[in-house]
Amino acid sequence: MLTNGFFMIAMLVVLVFFMIIPQRKRAREQKTFMEGLAKGQEVVTASGILGRIDKIEDKIVTINVGNKTYIRVTKNAISKELTDAIFTQKADE
Repeated sequence: MLTNGFFMIAMLVVLVFFMIIPQRKRAREQKTFMEGLAKGQEVVTASGILGRIDKIEDKIVTINVGNKTYIRVTKNAISKELTDAIFTQKADE
């Protein structure tokens, strides 16, 4: 009976350390990234659209995707992970 309780507690500890804490860290980084968005910054949306920020209005971001073509997306739609992956890779080349 005692060993079953120990294994249940151990599984909960593993769950917290490998799933919950890293997820909170990613969410905090995404929030910081969204707060730091600025005009002229190149970004990638969660759906994979690449563009340059033209205007920021509260929670709406207008992105120039080429030749005076603009799309409006919410700040939540801009992905830190994809932006870092694409534009860090371009800087390395």
